[in-house]
Order: sequence, then structure tokens, then C-alpha cells
Amino acid sequence: MDGQLKLELGFLVVALVVARIAYLIHKITTGHSRYAPKRQKSCSTIICIGSGGHTTEMLRLIENLHFNNYTPRYYVIAKNDVTSFNKVTSLEEARKSSLNKDYFILNIPRSRCVGQSYVSSIFTTIYSILYVLPVSFKLRPDLILCNGPGTCIPICVVSFLLKCCFLCETRIMFIESFCRTQTFSLTGKILMYIADNFIVQWPSLKAKLKRAEYIGQLM
Repeated sequence: MDGQLKLELGFLVVALVVARIAYLIHKITTGHSRYAPKRQKSCSTIICIGSGGHTTEMLRLIENLHFNNYTPRYYVIAKNDVTSFNKVTSLEEARKSSLNKDYFILNIPRSRCVGQSYVSSIFTTIYSILYVLPVSFKLRPDLILCNGPGTCIPICVVSFLLKCCFLCETRIMFIESFCRTQTFSLTGKILMYIADNFIVQWPSLKAKLKRAEYIGQLM
């Protein structure tokens, strides 16, 4: 009897989680999660840094933020991406004041390398997700900012699942890359189902996704 009860409780938990996932995806894809109440305190923020052009775009997007409103800041960078590490450090050092010293750089495994096959990237992505699971659970940020690099997929997926389990209320803000004028990136095609805010920089993409937000070119 105890075994049967445990089994039934297990099915109930799974059903509740599935229902929660379906509810959140419906809420997100219909645009009902786009707006958030005004915050009265600083926002702990994860900033996903890719490599190359993604890094340049993200740093240009955040360089004019009031950093004291987004603290602590956690920069997520792929392991061995020395160039992005140096660029982030330079930005923070240039903006350093008594109010915005609270930043950290987190290195995680790449979910997909340039030129890597989609089949093999499934396994590397799973590894990255398992790697960031304890990190995401510990941080549970208020906001995640990302603009398309594969590095952001594990962080966003894990944070979304934690939200489904009522363990956090992280908002995911995805900004499609400036170079995407006609089609969505692979990351965009994935995150359009779990990102609370989906921002595009070209009207042609806004026309392809009703809930997308077009507020002009940000670069």
C-alpha cells in the first residue's frame, strides 16, 4: 500500500509540474508575462556573454545601464573564452564606483561550439545544463539578459524549470542579434517559448512573431 501511495504521489507531482510548464509557456507565448511590476530594489542579474559578435553586442547593450540598479551582476562566459573575459573586466573597471563593484564572472562549459554537429551538441548541452543546475539554484536571479549565444541555453532552461517548480521568479529577457534581419537564430527559436520578453531589432522579425517587441535598433 505504501508503495502504491508513493507511486500515486509521484504521478501527481509529475502531472502538476507538466501542468505548470504548460501554463507558463501559454502565459509567455500569449504575451501575458511581458510586463512586470516596478521594482523597489536592485535586481540581481545574470548577463550571458557569448563570443565574438555576441559579446560585442551584449556589452554595447548594457554599457549605459545604471549598474547600481542591476546588482549583483553575474556574467556567464564559456570556459576558455579569454577575450570575452577581458572585455567584461574592462567594462566593469571603466564603470567602477563605490556603488557598482558587485559583479562576478562565472565560467561554464559550452553547450555548442562553432561548427559542431547538432547531434553531438545535444549531449554537450545536457552536460552544460547539469553543470549549471546547482549554480542556477544557488543564484536564482531576478533577471537573465541574453542575446543569442548557445551559452545562454542551459542557464535559461534551468531557470525556467526552477520557475515551474515555484523555486524562483526569474524573468528571461532575450534580445535577438542585430544581424538577424529575416530569420530567428536557433537560440531564438528555442527561447521564444520560455523568454518573458522577446525583443527583435528589425520590423521583419516582429511581423513573424506577434508577441515579439520591436523598439527600434538597439545597436
